[in-house]
Amino acid sequence: MKLSTSTLLASSLLLACGGAAADPGYYVVTTYSDKGLRTLDLRYWTTKFPGMTEVVWPELGFGYGVTERWYTEVFASWIDSSEMNSYVSSWNWQNDYLLTQGEYPVDLALHSQLIRNAGGNWAVEFGPAVQTDIGRTQLNFNVFVDRPFHTTLPDPTTMKYQWQVRHRWQRALHFGLQGFGELGPWADWSASSEQSHRAGPALFGKLDLGDGTAFNWQVGYLRGKIYGERGYMVTARAYLTF
Repeated sequence: MKLSTSTLLASSLLLACGGAAADPGYYVVTTYSDKGLRTLDLRYWTTKFPGMTEVVWPELGFGYGVTERWYTEVFASWIDSSEMNSYVSSWNWQNDYLLTQGEYPVDLALHSQLIRNAGGNWAVEFGPAVQTDIGRTQLNFNVFVDRPFHTTLPDPTTMKYQWQVRHRWQRALHFGLQGFGELGPWADWSASSEQSHRAGPALFGKLDLGDGTAFNWQVGYLRGKIYGERGYMVTARAYLTF
């Protein structure tokens, strides 16, 4: 049976990302938490190579600020394209814990995420998330490792990074830049021709609905290399906080 290009692309992405840690995707982890705040979260990211069908990963989740320092969220991630049927590709449990909260010029959080993919394999993503402010501009830089376990494949522990510059232009509209990359095995990075590095512009917005409820959104357009191949990604997120 001949596989479609999108199926081959999805399979290559899954393998390149280390099995269970292939997704979820590309959203910058920020170091804040609001006790008691609930989040209904809809995310959507895409991958497109020249001449190939676009592959999309919609995600749906629910988050909660357990304390002033601890935010937790559970969500499901689907994979879809015009050439294959949509299915749940992973279940995920994310936890972000603030280690510092305004005591120093730079805030530090510990990010972790437990991932179970459709094949029954598991992985954990973890690492530091750093945030600071210069005037009205927020800066983020995070370095995470993905560690597969209970997997049928001898997958290595891999390293990736994400960064963001976000300028608070107006109360309801911010703009900036985002970047993401995958370096390969954490102790022995892949050759530069096989690494991923992409970046692009991003917009952010917030609409206050009253009674502590707000509608938030963000979108980014990223170009560069995706596991050695030229392509682009679109990341979008819309979430309701209440």
